[in-house]
Amino acid sequence: MTQIMLYFDRHEFAARIVAAVIYALTSAIAINFFWTPGHIYSSGFTGLAQIVNTVGTRFFNVDLPIGLLLIILNIPILLLGYKKLGYRFTMFTALALILAALAIRFVPDPPANWSNDSLLLAIFGGGINGFGTGFALRTGLSTGGLDIIGIVVRKKFGLRMGAVNLTFNFFILMAAGYLFGPQFALYTGISLIVNAFMIDNVYTRQQKLQVMIVTENPDKVIDMLQQNIRRGITIVHDAEGGYNHHQKEILFTVISAYERYDFRDALELADPKAWSSTWRIEHTMGRFYEPKL
Repeated sequence: MTQIMLYFDRHEFAARIVAAVIYALTSAIAINFFWTPGHIYSSGFTGLAQIVNTVGTRFFNVDLPIGLLLIILNIPILLLGYKKLGYRFTMFTALALILAALAIRFVPDPPANWSNDSLLLAIFGGGINGFGTGFALRTGLSTGGLDIIGIVVRKKFGLRMGAVNLTFNFFILMAAGYLFGPQFALYTGISLIVNAFMIDNVYTRQQKLQVMIVTENPDKVIDMLQQNIRRGITIVHDAEGGYNHHQKEILFTVISAYERYDFRDALELADPKAWSSTWRIEHTMGRFYEPKL
């Protein structure tokens, strides 16, 4: 048992390191190749770091590196993450931020004739960054800033990550409009929407699925599911199969989309003849277990 847990910890550690590297690279590519050339801002504290960099350069002739600003601005947020979400989560978040800062510094700028189409730069910058952010969140680490705030709010109120980001990003839009003109506020808005959409589609922990199971072995199925995905299950007794008229039970539960493959494997082990269906739901009320990050 100890060897299995040790392997799991090493596997989890490696997965989060890979996710941190992927986030760092996608963030740097989005900023250096798409957003900066297009005068477009990111969401959250990355966008705030871009604003501070632009204001410092334009009005005070001080070029503060975006990567350094990203780390400085996130220090109080990391303290919040440590208090609310735990040491391990905060440690990996800090690692992701440091790698992102280094990547922003060392990923080269694009050629001078790279692109003058701000709309394309907004769409692809938002998509690339959203993928990296969603992948990091899906693996169990955040990218700091609004992601930590969003996770804390989601755990308390059940709001989606993308919706939380959009709520806090109105200031970014106003800053883009003031610094570069109204059209760039619109381009930034497009990029933020694409970014949020990509986060919600890659980060599937917050997407909930209603599950119905029809089985002749309810005890085995319940035990297996609760051992593997820790979900409450409601039992409907005295169902009958329409083909062979065998007595069956109907089980209902709610899982996250992130758990759907674990659910499939657990159900197959417990009762290969069981039948199940799933459908997406928008909201749950009451207690819904959230795995520790």
